[in-house]
Amino acid sequence: MFKKIITPFEVMKAPHNMALIAFWLVAVIGFWYLSTTGQKHLLPSPQSVLTGLGEEYQEGLVPHIMSSLSLCAQATFWALLVSLPLAYLSTLPLFRPVIQGISKFRYLPLTGITFYLATSPLISSGRAMQVGVLVIFMSVYFVTSLLSVIADIPEEEFDHARSLKMNRWEVLWHVIIRGRIDYAIEILRQNLAIVWMMLVTVESIVMSAGGLGTIIKNADRYANHGRIFAAQLVILLIGILLDYLLSELRYSFPYVNRTQK
Repeated sequence: MFKKIITPFEVMKAPHNMALIAFWLVAVIGFWYLSTTGQKHLLPSPQSVLTGLGEEYQEGLVPHIMSSLSLCAQATFWALLVSLPLAYLSTLPLFRPVIQGISKFRYLPLTGITFYLATSPLISSGRAMQVGVLVIFMSVYFVTSLLSVIADIPEEEFDHARSLKMNRWEVLWHVIIRGRIDYAIEILRQNLAIVWMMLVTVESIVMSAGGLGTIIKNADRYANHGRIFAAQLVILLIGILLDYLLSELRYSFPYVNRTQK
């Protein structure tokens, strides 16, 4: 058994994988507990985190979670509405240079986007600015990743579609849009992880809108490390749940092999 777990590319059975996960989970929790026993420690103690979590729950943790999920859902909806048509329009020579140029905006600092939106007369509220920042950030990365997926489609798939007497618009639909929907979901899963990670930064811009980022910002103001770590654990657990749901959605398509990562 020990030889198997240190052998490259070894395929483990589900019970063995669960045992390994349990082992590392216990090891991490044990290290966390031991690392907080001294006078100086990097992380808050488990007791202070549980206390902080209880205090946050009593002070309205659930509404803050719903606020963060709402922000993430709005940003995802608008980002998809912008990104998918742009990526698919890249197959048209007229739009290709513009869309390839848009993908280069991923190098633009987040601070610059925030400052522009904060001074824009088109932004009417703090929540609109938060959504705008996330939409811009998510869209440029989504377009970039989807352009790469389209570029990597084997030429044989296009030849097969043409052999079935499909016109070019039908090829676009069957090969790129419909044929790569699972890839789009995978890209969404990866980008959603980045956006969910950015919640603290974005929600701290306008704290009146609430959210998990507001909880962390308020706790940081009073150096309450237990509450900060508790909120971060909540963000992590919700992020893992969202990642799992999107992964299951992708593998729900009959032509997607679950063994492929």
